[in-house]
Amino acid sequence: MPRNWVWISAEVALAAHAEQLAEHGGGEGVRDSGLLESAMARPQNLAAYHEPDAAELAAAYAYGIARNHPFVDGNKRTAAVVSETFLALNGYVLTATDAELVVAFLALAAGELSEEETTAWFRDHLAAE
Repeated sequence: MPRNWVWISAEVALAAHAEQLAEHGGGEGVRDSGLLESAMARPQNLAAYHEPDAAELAAAYAYGIARNHPFVDGNKRTAAVVSETFLALNGYVLTATDAELVVAFLALAAGELSEEETTAWFRDHLAAE
């Protein structure tokens, strides 16, 4: 039975991006708004044709943002915040340490983790609230 997921909008991703830049610095701006829209639609497309779990959907957000690289700077940070926000809004908590999160998202952005491997990483680091 399909679940009624709480999705993250592009506007929320833009706000998360701005917050990350304010906290940690970096170049401002969207490099390609089409790539941002594509990244944000990825989990919803997945849910429209399959019955994914929260880890798959969080990985879709993370992969879409980190690999599409829609922002001038801060893509990995924004990918992490958006995926973690998605999980929190849907009743899950990420149990990874900050160090584990950084290592995983660096590997994801470098192309060292596939979307499936990112899904497995999220499954290994999730707990229900």
